[in-house]
Amino acid sequence: MEHTNKSDVLRQGVIVFIFLAVLTALEFFVAVEIGSTVLLAMIAFVKVGLVFYYYMHIYRLNVQDEDLDRHSYQYKLGTSRIGLWLFLLSDAFIFGGLFVSRFNLLGLGPLPLSSDSQFTALTITSVLLLSSFFMNRAEVSMEHGDRKGFIFGISLTILLGLVFLAGVITVEWPSAINAGVTPSSNAAGAVFFIMTGMHAFHVLTGVIFLSIVLRNGLRGLYSPEKHWAVESATTYWHFVDVVWLFFYPALYLIGKLI
Repeated sequence: MEHTNKSDVLRQGVIVFIFLAVLTALEFFVAVEIGSTVLLAMIAFVKVGLVFYYYMHIYRLNVQDEDLDRHSYQYKLGTSRIGLWLFLLSDAFIFGGLFVSRFNLLGLGPLPLSSDSQFTALTITSVLLLSSFFMNRAEVSMEHGDRKGFIFGISLTILLGLVFLAGVITVEWPSAINAGVTPSSNAAGAVFFIMTGMHAFHVLTGVIFLSIVLRNGLRGLYSPEKHWAVESATTYWHFVDVVWLFFYPALYLIGKLI
């Protein structure tokens, strides 16, 4: 992908995003009309697979440093990538534990959320998917020396991240509390708030990370040849998106909607 031109890479990103959007709509339809947990799980895994295939840069872990110079940028880039993925792997265990606890404590039954909450969740999920799309465009723009495209993409990603946080904190949480789902009410309340709260915290740290990268980008600290901070911030943001692709159906779509 690093050797293709910018228009081809962006076109691939658009195609992947369209597939993700269609699968999200299909996921919601399955939950409302069919109520099949198996189908929901299959769709979620397909979505995650698409994100890993295109956005998460796993293939770059195989890039070799040809001159084997431990002081070269490429060698340091390779070791930094490994370190980032080890961190994401450790973080995945935390989210995995929360994900498993939802089914261990509540089984396959739905959380007692209102119908308004369901549509709010669909909206903020769409916002988060859209943010990953624009973050990908920002990274691709930097890789090809398009500074304006990078600034536009990352700025819009930050804005969409803030919209997601606002939706969770100012809309979704009050709606859940009004429905009687509180952190101390029962197991369902505890699971809901710890899962959404932990994810919202990671979105917040991602927004801070992206804001620092944006500031440095405005100062001209990155180039097509050297922009590890942009790549790492992008990968982290997509990781947070992947987590939500699992959390969304687990919290809102498993079981019949109200």
